[in-house]
Amino acid sequence: MNINRRQFLTTSGITALATILSTQKVKAIPPQTIIKPLRLRVGDTVGLVAPASIVDKSDIETARQTLMKLGLKVKLGKYVLERYGYLAGRDSERAFDINAMFTDKSIQGIIGMRGGWGCNRILPLLDYNNIRSNPKIIIGYSDITSLLLAIGARSRIITFHGPVATSTWNDFTLSYLKPILFDGTAVTMQNPTTEAAQIQLITPGKAKGKLIGGNLSVLCAMIGSAYLPSWNRQILFVEDIGEDVYRVDRMLTQLNNAGILNRISGFIFGQCTNCKPGEAPTFALIQVLKDHIQPLGIPAWYGSMIGHIKDKFTLPIGAEVEIDASLGTIKMLEGAVL
Repeated sequence: MNINRRQFLTTSGITALATILSTQKVKAIPPQTIIKPLRLRVGDTVGLVAPASIVDKSDIETARQTLMKLGLKVKLGKYVLERYGYLAGRDSERAFDINAMFTDKSIQGIIGMRGGWGCNRILPLLDYNNIRSNPKIIIGYSDITSLLLAIGARSRIITFHGPVATSTWNDFTLSYLKPILFDGTAVTMQNPTTEAAQIQLITPGKAKGKLIGGNLSVLCAMIGSAYLPSWNRQILFVEDIGEDVYRVDRMLTQLNNAGILNRISGFIFGQCTNCKPGEAPTFALIQVLKDHIQPLGIPAWYGSMIGHIKDKFTLPIGAEVEIDASLGTIKMLEGAVL
């Protein structure tokens, strides 16, 4: 081969490679793009994982029956029944199940069995690049908040704050879950018109932004980590259970001192179930919320159907929404699944 031909082939090869790489860059998903997972369909298989506290065989059977009624099949995580102290297996085992469920091509969705405690411990063990390459619905609440926020922040996938497998999947809950996860509908969420479900207005107004949030105490435990999203112009929702009012005060103070509250565009406190005033003298919870949120001048209310309650909204974390504090509505501006 003469030198001119060799140079021509070499140059041609480099040009071809450059063209291929250029084409790949055009087709690649930009790292800041938020990915929507595929919707669920009747006949799909969902994976059950226990990334936090211990579950029992009876819990799994109950969950299996619930999901079968929705036309879904169930596949268990390898370590879903493991026990390690109060955790459902060692950190490496619980993380393995999460990573494996995203890789498993037979799985179309992932549901946390229950909350409790433990998800924060496995965040450094998750393969976020692999998760982004295999986007799927993942849903839960309470301690599952850690997974939802971390996967949303690091893998840039829309995740879902909704029932865990051991929740009460009643008509109200399904009336939001099915349109959002199965039909891809952009719904408007609003409390039922009963006295028990009335909201308490903090600041009137409307706001738009990406929805973000979860359990308040879990969220506060993540502050300072690399597993939280940007807060700029986001709609923050929180909920909690069994916290005295002064503790809610302390956690909101932490969010404020961390520079989070003054960056959001709207605020929703769902339900604070069994949150007691504490010993006198004390504050009512709504007064504490007003002390922290009203000075921000953003639309806000208390009492949305979010949290440790039977009737739950399904909230797409990372999706664009518009809220109306006076009406207590959360209007999705886009479908959350493909």
